[in-house]
Amino acid sequence: MMGLFTKKSIGDLQAEADRGLLRRSLGPWNLTALGIGSIIGTGIFVLTGTAASQNAGPALVFSMILSAVGCAFAGLCYAEFAAMVPVAGSAYTYAYATVGEIFAWIIGWDLILEYALSTATVAVGWSGYFVSLMHDLALDVPPSIAGPPGTFNLPAFAIVLLVASLLVIGIKQSADTNTLLVAVKSIVLVVFVVAGAAYINRSNLTPFIPPNTGAFGQFGWSGILRGAGVMFSAAL
Repeated sequence: MMGLFTKKSIGDLQAEADRGLLRRSLGPWNLTALGIGSIIGTGIFVLTGTAASQNAGPALVFSMILSAVGCAFAGLCYAEFAAMVPVAGSAYTYAYATVGEIFAWIIGWDLILEYALSTATVAVGWSGYFVSLMHDLALDVPPSIAGPPGTFNLPAFAIVLLVASLLVIGIKQSADTNTLLVAVKSIVLVVFVVAGAAYINRSNLTPFIPPNTGAFGQFGWSGILRGAGVMFSAAL
């Protein structure tokens, strides 16, 4: 039973990392771009409209502020652990070094589940934009291959396959590609904000916090909290 709570010392983890085949190939810019890229994507382009229309309304601004506070604390925790245990493995390794093997095992499987679900969410969101773009170009994608859940989503499958292939080629190449895409997305967002500022209709911002419909998470302050949860999960 005590074996379930066995911990690995930082020295043992470092020795295992030194014997491994992984090498450090990412610099500060790549790592910063990876963090920004995970936020500028699902959180901004896919789930923002959903959270605003179903949860918080114009008060989604408050949801994003709450989410930003949570992300800041999560980032500080990861920074502390990364400085204390400077090896690969993320939360799995950090748990192994601090609370024991059983918790590391649970967290490892949680991470696999989290990445599987988040990848599916982003892929489906990307598919929706791709289908919309094709429609604007008078090239309609049949719903049978890009429809709602329950059908095979070919565009989503294709983008997952493409990104997986890029990762297989090499982490440095995929990180450089991500850095380029983050730069492009950041410029697009700045242009969107500047160009769209003149089209703000203030009447759409009243009431700023829509009254709750009677169900938790559907507008009101509970909607702001649920919107913050959606934004937080998207950012991570």
